[in-house]
Amino acid sequence: MTEYLQIDNEAAMLALGATLAARFPHGGLITLHGDLGAGKTTLVRGLLRALGHEGIVKSPTYTLVEPYSLADLSVYHFDLYRLTDPEELEYMGIRDYLRPDALCLVEWPEQAGNSLPKADLQVFIHHAGDSRRVEIK
Repeated sequence: MTEYLQIDNEAAMLALGATLAARFPHGGLITLHGDLGAGKTTLVRGLLRALGHEGIVKSPTYTLVEPYSLADLSVYHFDLYRLTDPEELEYMGIRDYLRPDALCLVEWPEQAGNSLPKADLQVFIHHAGDSRRVEIK
C-alpha cells in the first residue's frame, strides 16, 4: 500500500519521523529518497527524537554512517550521497549493520547498487514549491 502526504513545514516532517518510529520499534530498513535539501535528515531527526535520542542529529555525508545507541535499539543513519562505488559498503562492513535488531535509515540508497536488501519501507520526498510531497511504500 502506498501513502501520499503533503508536508508543509519542518514540524510536520519531524512529526512524520515520529510516526515512522512507531512502526519500527524493534528494527528494520528504511530507505529515504529525495533531492538535496528535501528533508531526509529532518525526517531522521524526528524519528530519532521519538525513539528517545536527545542529542544532535547530523547528516553523515562525510562519514557514511552515524550510529545512535538508544536504550532499546541501535540505529544507523547512512548517507550514501558521496559513495563512489557500491563495493565501498562491503569494505565498511555493511552487513554488520543490517541486523534484524537494528534500525537502518539509508539516504541515497540508489548509490548502493545491489548491496542493500529490500527495504521494509521506502520514503520518497519530492519538492512541491515550499512544501514537500511524500510517498511512502
